[in-house]
Amino acid sequence: MKKVADKLGEMFKNDRKDFEEKWDDLKVFVDYGMLSEDKFYDRAQKYSLLKNTKGEYFTYDEYAEKVKANQTDKNDKIVYLYTSNVEEQHAFVKSAENKGYDVLLMDSPLASHVISKLEQKFENTSFARVDADTIEKLIQKDEEIPSKLTKEDEEALKPVFENVIEKEKFTVMFESRNETEAPIVITQSEFMRRMKEQQALGGGGMQMFGNMPEMFNMVVNSNHPVVSNILNSGDDEKKANLTKQTVDLALLSQGMLKGEELTNFINRSIELIK
Repeated sequence: MKKVADKLGEMFKNDRKDFEEKWDDLKVFVDYGMLSEDKFYDRAQKYSLLKNTKGEYFTYDEYAEKVKANQTDKNDKIVYLYTSNVEEQHAFVKSAENKGYDVLLMDSPLASHVISKLEQKFENTSFARVDADTIEKLIQKDEEIPSKLTKEDEEALKPVFENVIEKEKFTVMFESRNETEAPIVITQSEFMRRMKEQQALGGGGMQMFGNMPEMFNMVVNSNHPVVSNILNSGDDEKKANLTKQTVDLALLSQGMLKGEELTNFINRSIELIK
C-alpha cells in the first residue's frame, strides 16, 4: 500500500490536471485505502481530492481555506455541505448556493464511511448532506428571521397538516424562513440516514439502525404566503385540499409521492387548473 500511495502522490505532484481527470476513477480505491489503514490516510490526505458540484477539485487544505469564512457557523464549526445526487437533491443544492455556500459532490459507495473518517481527522469540522435539514439549520448563524405566525397559529395549523400525512413517518415542525423558500421541505436526520447507509454497507454493530423505520421531518415555512392562506381559509374543505396539495408537492419534489396518492394528486391538479 505504501508504494501505491507514493505512486499516486507522484502523479499528483507531476501533473495535477491529469490527476484530477483521473480522480473520479481513482477515488473509490483511495477511499478504501484511507479507511483501511491510517498510514495510507497519512500519505493520501496530501493529494486526496474533494469535488464540488461545479466540477472543481480541491485538496483537503485548499477546501478548508475556501469555505471557512462563509461556512463557519455560530459555534465556530466549519460545515461542509454535500450532495450524493445533484439531480435528486437539486432544490436543496440550489437553496445552499443561493446563500453563497459551496456544495461537495460525494457519491462514492463508501461516502458515508469516508465522511465519518474525515470528521474524526478534521478539527472543528462537520459534514451535512444538503437535505438533512433546512439550510438555516445546517449552517446556523446569529441572524434570525421573524415569523408571521404566532405560537397559537402554529398550534392551530399543526393538526391540519397531521391529518393529511402518515404521523408515524413524518414529524410536522414550523420554521421561520424566507418567504421565497418552499412552503414545505422534507428532511431526514443526517445521523440516522448515515447510520442506515453504513449498516447497509456492513457497518459492524449498526444493525439496529437498519431495522428502524424511515422517519422524516416535514418543515413548514411559517412565512410562506401559502401557509398563511391555509391558516386564514374559513372553508374546512378548501383548507384540507390546499394543505393536501401543498404537502403532496413537497413529497413529489422528493420522489416520495407514488401509486394512488400520485394519481389523486394529478387528478386534483387538473381540477385546479380547469
